[in-house]
Amino acid sequence: MEKNIKIKEAGEADIPVIQKIAAVAFPDTYKDLISREQIDFMMNWMYSTESLVRQMTVDGHTYLIVSEEDRPVGYVSVQPVEEGVVELQKIYVLPGCQGQGLGRRLFDEAVGWIRSNGYAPCRMELHVNRHNKALLFYEHLGMRKLRQGDFDIGSGFQMNDYIMGINID
Repeated sequence: MEKNIKIKEAGEADIPVIQKIAAVAFPDTYKDLISREQIDFMMNWMYSTESLVRQMTVDGHTYLIVSEEDRPVGYVSVQPVEEGVVELQKIYVLPGCQGQGLGRRLFDEAVGWIRSNGYAPCRMELHVNRHNKALLFYEHLGMRKLRQGDFDIGSGFQMNDYIMGINID
């Protein structure tokens, strides 16, 4: 039996839903890659209510939430950053729901959002930790490594990322 999958654009009222998913998915993703202190710092930096409101209302992030059988299980956010470039800022699916095609659905939905909102043709880029197993997922979706960088995010923490990209027509 096929599961009922829905994806919707999130608003400020959905911030607690995003936070609930992030509280599980983000630490699980990074538990073997960065320190617990950095995870806590980044959770507050990216997922505090104040940060999410700013992302949605000032910084131009659009969040899309995927639900399975009416239970929110993942999200993606995209942000136009300059002419011809849209960043896939975040894409997370709860650990118990990974491997079911939901990440692919979110990725495809992000590409659809980019096209339907007039940003294509463009390049969609994302930052991914150089040791994150999700690299293979992104490469499978057609993204390629464009460059790498070490980014100071404050409080003595860094993100050591590949910047990956894919052209969207």
